[in-house]
Amino acid sequence: MQILNIAAYKFVALDGLPALQVALLDRLQPSSIKGTVLLAGEGINLFLAADSNSIHDFLAWLRTDVRFTALEVKESWSAAQPFTKLLVKLKPEIIRMDHPAIRPSAGRAPLVNAATLKHWLDCGQDGEGRPVVMLETRNRYEVEVGSFRSAIDWRIDRFSEFPQAVIDHRGELEGKTIVSFCTGGIRCEKAAIYLQEAGVVNVYQLDGGILKYFEECGQAHFDGECFVFDQRRAVDAALRPSVNAGAAPGA
Repeated sequence: MQILNIAAYKFVALDGLPALQVALLDRLQPSSIKGTVLLAGEGINLFLAADSNSIHDFLAWLRTDVRFTALEVKESWSAAQPFTKLLVKLKPEIIRMDHPAIRPSAGRAPLVNAATLKHWLDCGQDGEGRPVVMLETRNRYEVEVGSFRSAIDWRIDRFSEFPQAVIDHRGELEGKTIVSFCTGGIRCEKAAIYLQEAGVVNVYQLDGGILKYFEECGQAHFDGECFVFDQRRAVDAALRPSVNAGAAPGA
């Protein structure tokens, strides 16, 4: 396990995107790092892998930009490089929802950390006695690899379908504490804001997504593995590559 895999995102207002793209390519291309960096006016999203020295040197460089100083990174290890190439792309959104009014950099829904969520799930209710419902924001093929037990899954094929699914199924959420979740936090952050703006009350986002939950709480209340968008295909609750690894869609 000599390859360090990192996943990170930050919603922060970015300008000068073409220049930032060039700077990132100039810094990354001479290194052994492979993976994908997405840039948009709303922020940055990255999945990268290499030896630990290369990754940590890159992160130290990136965090010299004040916009990324507070970038939080989730780490896991693999025996082989899970990416075949390096891409730095400009996008309209770092995660497509097609709702430009949703701006996480201007404010986000309340967070629930992994330990608190596990306690709620152990008890079957939150601290105020409301039933807790886990709400999938991922695509159906990701859910089929693994998910929280009894989570609501609206079987969406892409995240841009989530807003309509809320409209169609909002009645399922009434009277409950809703915890939106995803792989690393980026989709469930937008989803939680949309839920609030749609009038759903008692909404939380799982801080750091499934990967952070695995890191702190392991397998508790989760069946299967967590799908990832690289050649590992999935990671288990110890953040080890899936024994059923195969090329992931879009890897």
